[in-house]
Amino acid sequence: MSHHICVRHNFETAHRLPHLSGKCMNLHGHSWWAEITVSAAELSHDQTVVEFGALKRALRAFIDDQLDHGAMLGAEDPLAPLLAAHGCKVFLFGQRDLDLATSYTEDLPHPTVEAVAVMLGRVAQALLADLPCAVGASISHVKVVETHVNSAEFRPVADGPPSGGVALRRASLASKNGE
Repeated sequence: MSHHICVRHNFETAHRLPHLSGKCMNLHGHSWWAEITVSAAELSHDQTVVEFGALKRALRAFIDDQLDHGAMLGAEDPLAPLLAAHGCKVFLFGQRDLDLATSYTEDLPHPTVEAVAVMLGRVAQALLADLPCAVGASISHVKVVETHVNSAEFRPVADGPPSGGVALRRASLASKNGE
């Protein structure tokens, strides 16, 4: 692919990784940065890969509504129901139900920075499918920075099957947004 655009957004979110030893077992927060790159072999008729404004609005809405100033926890984490019962925003990883937002993480049991990168790649691909864009435009790279020294990158496999039921979620997302 020869054309690329990148959208960045930041968010403040806590997480914990009780399946790992060390200090990350504790609930702690980060100032996260997400960079999502969309690529296409050729530009669209209006000379874009995808219109920046539409992609930014959709991606930022998901991040702000679901993640910002909340906690990302595994579905099996005993803190999840406790925090939710006290009115805290909790985004669950590894939850196996039909909730649209958390379905992006059904096969990702813990909110590691690597899993967050995969999840945001899936979200972005589903959003991209509903936007006018160049033929074949797809998410080619996702980088998530959780601290100034720690980051993870995810590059979806080109021409592979969509992971995590992207087509189902895309349809659900469209109906949720009243489209």
